[in-house]
Amino acid sequence: MLMDWDARVAAVWTAAGTMSDDAVVQAIDALVAERQEDDPRALFEAAGARDYAGLEAEAEPLYSRALQCGLAEPERAQAVIQLASTLRNLGRAGESAALLRGELAEHPGHPLADAARAFLALALHDAGEPSAAVQVSLSALAPHLPQYGRAVAAYGDDLVGR
Repeated sequence: MLMDWDARVAAVWTAAGTMSDDAVVQAIDALVAERQEDDPRALFEAAGARDYAGLEAEAEPLYSRALQCGLAEPERAQAVIQLASTLRNLGRAGESAALLRGELAEHPGHPLADAARAFLALALHDAGEPSAAVQVSLSALAPHLPQYGRAVAAYGDDLVGR
């Protein structure tokens, strides 16, 4: 029985820990080659493979193109976060922070919003904004605290006001 494309992609990612980085890229690229050149999901997978292999400079344009081609959820939000992380790793923390701030403004309640906030905190730290980074971290953490959530959020907000 032949597996569908998504199942074959998932199988590569499941086995990735036992494969070399080059083998992961090659396996994903073989699957990507089965799709149209502007298929957003294929572009996303190609970007992710390169990101996984530490080839951020190659991943960045593929993430951007996947988003431009209309990548749908749930991969859309993942691509934004992964692109922002890639930008940060490429030394472009300001661009990373701007991308994540835009994502959070458009989709504040998205299931991956706290993940976006975590990467935003890292980008802000790298961009030389440690108080803003702590504030973002605390605002993401506060709703999950059984006690003191309101106080933690307020103290975080106070950091930025100083």
